[in-house]
Amino acid sequence: MNYFIAIQSANKAKNDIDDIVEGMGFRNLTPTRKQNGMMARFTAKVCGVARILTKMKRGDILFLQYPMKKFYKTACVFAHLKGVKVVTVIHDLGAFRRHKLTPEQENIRLSRTDFLIVHNEEMKKYLLRHGCRLPLHCLGIFDYLSQTEPARYATPHRPRSVVYAGGLGRWRNEFLYKLDPHIRNWTLDIYGKGLEEAYAKDWRHIAYHGFLNSEEFVNRVEADFGLVWDGDSIDECSGDWGEYLRINNPHKTSFYLRSGLPVIVWSQAAMAPFVLKHRIGMAVDSLGDIDNALNALTEEEYGVMKENALKMGRQLGEGCFIKQALDEAFSTLK
Repeated sequence: MNYFIAIQSANKAKNDIDDIVEGMGFRNLTPTRKQNGMMARFTAKVCGVARILTKMKRGDILFLQYPMKKFYKTACVFAHLKGVKVVTVIHDLGAFRRHKLTPEQENIRLSRTDFLIVHNEEMKKYLLRHGCRLPLHCLGIFDYLSQTEPARYATPHRPRSVVYAGGLGRWRNEFLYKLDPHIRNWTLDIYGKGLEEAYAKDWRHIAYHGFLNSEEFVNRVEADFGLVWDGDSIDECSGDWGEYLRINNPHKTSFYLRSGLPVIVWSQAAMAPFVLKHRIGMAVDSLGDIDNALNALTEEEYGVMKENALKMGRQLGEGCFIKQALDEAFSTLK
């Protein structure tokens, strides 16, 4: 029998995976909460971990999502006491982004699992370089569940339309506040919260449309590309958030694809090989290169990207990638 401990958080990537594995027949060890406060979440998580000892038996598989704060080590220890195998999917590596522990310390923590699902080849190399000796599987991309379907429109925009959705504060994405002078033959529509509008009043090529929830965005937004970029520079993805793209699969990529949008990514991002392999977008060294890249793009090439993005979006909406990863885990752990 397969079990999981539900995350029950505001993180959509984690909640989607909970829903996917439950649909696969995994049994949820976490009790349903009647309240949603911090203490209620803590109590539910403690009960879920404790139920490993009472519900699971030798030969079962426990699926966990990492990080899991204080409970990850305990859950793994309890599972192994019961003769249970543990499969873990990584969302964030604390050593790389938050620097609250060393890579070696994080590998010791992760070594308590029996099978590890990582984002991509770059994250795999990073873990191996710091001493990981576990069976590893590359997810490729995070799935994205949605109750709605992408907007349909007849022809690409002229000039090309690019969209960016996310946190708009300068502390996170200062590149947005530097970008307008570098846009010539395309436009940028931005959605989200935190825009410092005093800095945006003179923008000519960037339009702010406020905040849309994810379901509205998927169903309503019409654009030619979604932009995946982080940091303070238009020349590269810099700073802690930007550097993390070198090993991380940003959920934003999945969000755009589920919306039927091909993507524009940084050429040094870990997602770039996946995007180019599946022909679901383009990779640029700098945001200043988007003009030339779009000018060189033929209608036929864009049509292929668009159809591939729609196809990929449907796969993400069916949970294909985490299902493939778990199939690999089951085969390895037999």
